[in-house]
Amino acid sequence: MSNGRQVGLIADDDAYFRVAATAILTRHFGIKEVVEAGSLDQALEYLSENEKIEIALFDLSMTGMKTPTNLRAIRECFPSTRVAVISTLGSRRDILSALEAGVHGFMLKSLPVADLVKALGVVFEGGIYVPPCIADISAVPALKAEQEPKEQPPAQGSVERTTQTSALTSRQRDVLDLLVQGKTNKEIALALKLGEGTVKIHMAAIFRYFGVNNRAAAAVAGARPYPNRPRGVLNG
Repeated sequence: MSNGRQVGLIADDDAYFRVAATAILTRHFGIKEVVEAGSLDQALEYLSENEKIEIALFDLSMTGMKTPTNLRAIRECFPSTRVAVISTLGSRRDILSALEAGVHGFMLKSLPVADLVKALGVVFEGGIYVPPCIADISAVPALKAEQEPKEQPPAQGSVERTTQTSALTSRQRDVLDLLVQGKTNKEIALALKLGEGTVKIHMAAIFRYFGVNNRAAAAVAGARPYPNRPRGVLNG
């Protein structure tokens, strides 16, 4: 273990679990400071403002975190931060979606403390912790069938995004609507009272959602109907 560990982040809407996780990080892994976030936006603010965050633990059931695009965006924007999920949600689909998004581990909150410490140790040492139920190769065929729902033809003129796990969060819809209106990241940040770094991460998730790599393409795609866009949003 390195001696230079500085800051850890716990993003969970359960205050009691944040306290427990803080104790584990400080006592077992030498983290000097742990910041707690009760929402995705708050977690993104901390990550964008503090480059010393070495590890970030996210609860998958927290609003916005079950969307793989958010996990991918966090990994892309903060490549030096170890990102892991600790959650009550533990279906094979949830676990594989998170791992495919690039997280460094997926742990269940039901794990005994000793096992959770061992799992986090794998993450800290540069490995990827995979729950035993997924490590069993015999489970893969059943998982694939579960993970791939029957395709539905998209509505005419809509972007093809049909699964709930791909949906944009309400905050990302706000960012997208302002992007469609031609606002810059700075203007979006001011309008939504967010940091520019947070807007950047939401923008990365939006790019992922639409399968584009620039603002212009995202604006064009965002101007069309898509599955979780509320009606009447494009006014303005």
